[in-house]
Amino acid sequence: MKILILSCNTGEGHNSASRALKEEFDSFGIECEIKDTLSFASKKISDYISNIYIQMALKAPNMWGKIYNAGKNFPRTRAKSPVYYANSLYSERMAKYINKNGFDVLVMPHLYPGEAATYLRKRGKIKARLYMVATDYAPCPFFEEVEVDRYFIPHADLVDDYVQRGIERDQLIVSGIPVSRRFNNRLNKDEARKKVGLPEGKKIALIMTGSMGFGNTKTISDKLLRDAPDMLQIILGGNNEDLKATLRKEYLDKENIRILDFTKEVPVYMDACDILFTKPGGLTSTEACVKNIPLVHTAPIPGNEIENAEFFRDHGLSIYNEDIERSAREAVALLNDPELIRKMVMAQDTQINADAAMQIAKYIIDDNT
Repeated sequence: MKILILSCNTGEGHNSASRALKEEFDSFGIECEIKDTLSFASKKISDYISNIYIQMALKAPNMWGKIYNAGKNFPRTRAKSPVYYANSLYSERMAKYINKNGFDVLVMPHLYPGEAATYLRKRGKIKARLYMVATDYAPCPFFEEVEVDRYFIPHADLVDDYVQRGIERDQLIVSGIPVSRRFNNRLNKDEARKKVGLPEGKKIALIMTGSMGFGNTKTISDKLLRDAPDMLQIILGGNNEDLKATLRKEYLDKENIRILDFTKEVPVYMDACDILFTKPGGLTSTEACVKNIPLVHTAPIPGNEIENAEFFRDHGLSIYNEDIERSAREAVALLNDPELIRKMVMAQDTQINADAAMQIAKYIIDDNT
């Protein structure tokens, strides 16, 4: 068996899910490779599309939300969408790579490769088994156009949503979203703080903006400064250099605010903190629940992240309000209420599958042997 995981660089979550799955396939001794799907068009096109997504999310989020909702409401007819045909344009090169390298299983945590693989299968260009892995807590637009062997989805409460989108119920596997083993390996708080140089005996808020540096970070920090002035704030600014420069200038004289560059030690910072503020990406939110951290969702990118935030709030997994100042106020109240923390952590434990990556990998292996 030889497995190709087809990801996409529109946000880091899909790549994180891909790496988590590869980690498990590797542990089973299965030959596996991760490939950027849009690189089959060209690296230039891949970079261009990824940059468009990031710039739109940062500078025109409402426009992105309108595009997302238009896709959700696209009439379901026998004709495929423009997105399907756009992904068919590079599919021949993708098929050549798959067949030349002998991949007999494709795993796809993104819509684009699912569309391309569907196009190829319908024309008899590939014989590989096809698996989709959803990385958000709602079906994405055009998901019903993808025709694969199995669909791995995050939660049992989403089954009817996928069925209504046209997916056969018996093709759905409720697995959870795959996260790296690093999030299952927990350090106690004192050990984690020592490892990343944070003080013991102090309340710490971790504020994550995602790989692109998104969210109302300043609003959150200002509110926490007023309501919890002794709390240490650790802000992970991702790759957004403008955001980090602005925040460092704004909080130059604030000893209780630290703005950090991109780091690979996110799991350790999660173990070290008392509460986490993060935009509601499907992967980061799942990682936080696996770590059992009191969780507050910040401003979402309109579209799938709003659906994620509402799902987490409605299932008792996080705090989320459109009014971010209210969210910050509720976060401070949460930290002073051990019973509320206990209930949230219990919900995270019972509703989020920490072993999703391993279980997905094992299912795929068993399904092909």
